[in-house]
Amino acid sequence: MEYTDIKGVPNFICKEYNKKNKEYCLCIPIINEGERIKKELEKAKENNISKYVDIVICDAGSTDGSTDDKLLKSLDVNTLLIKNDIGKQGAQLRMGIWWALERGYKGIITIDGNNKDSIEDVPKFVEKLNEGYDFVQGSRFIKGGVAKNTPLIRYLSVRLIHAPIISLTAKQKFTDTTNAYRAYSKKYLTHPEVQPFRDIFVTYELLAYLSVRADQLKMKTCEIPVKRIYPKKGKTPTKISFFKGNYNLLKILFSNLVGKYNVK
Repeated sequence: MEYTDIKGVPNFICKEYNKKNKEYCLCIPIINEGERIKKELEKAKENNISKYVDIVICDAGSTDGSTDDKLLKSLDVNTLLIKNDIGKQGAQLRMGIWWALERGYKGIITIDGNNKDSIEDVPKFVEKLNEGYDFVQGSRFIKGGVAKNTPLIRYLSVRLIHAPIISLTAKQKFTDTTNAYRAYSKKYLTHPEVQPFRDIFVTYELLAYLSVRADQLKMKTCEIPVKRIYPKKGKTPTKISFFKGNYNLLKILFSNLVGKYNVK
């Protein structure tokens, strides 16, 4: 089914392999993740993650065969959403969040599709959503969390720049703020002073904004321990370029700090 001309939502195609089965869904934004997303989904299947959530792939137009219908079905994917519009991660998340809310989920968990994160920890996020938390941030830097092979520049950027600025903006301490492994309640995402379905959220703006808005609105938030393991060798799996990407992230952080993304 094709969805077009929805305000604040990119045009996209939806392939539903199964009906809605769970109260929560796991949205995984990808673009040409190849073997990484395959391995991640295999790990999810080994850990019976589809017994806790409906798995939804939010694709930006992969051409590497990683979104083959037969493959995804065999790995317990519930639905494939394919963005055919402008925008990057922010647009993929808007697509996934809108569709998930329309389908009636009580909350949404997100995770990167590059197999760095402990997808086996999804039940911990479900537990926190069931306890009434509105925003749950996964962190490798708190007790019980695991960080392995983290590139030094990434470690320093998160610990010394990104996390302090997000914490200042939210007026709540967070330790792993670039981590997209997190959960949102329906209550949070549909709050009239949140409004995630805006075209201003194109790249990483939505991730930064949703990191802080819940605490600003006095909603219930927490961090939980997760694992993030980078490969020992080879290219670091990321979509952020060193110079331009990090410069744009800094611009987003300071725009977020001064309330640029808040509903006027």
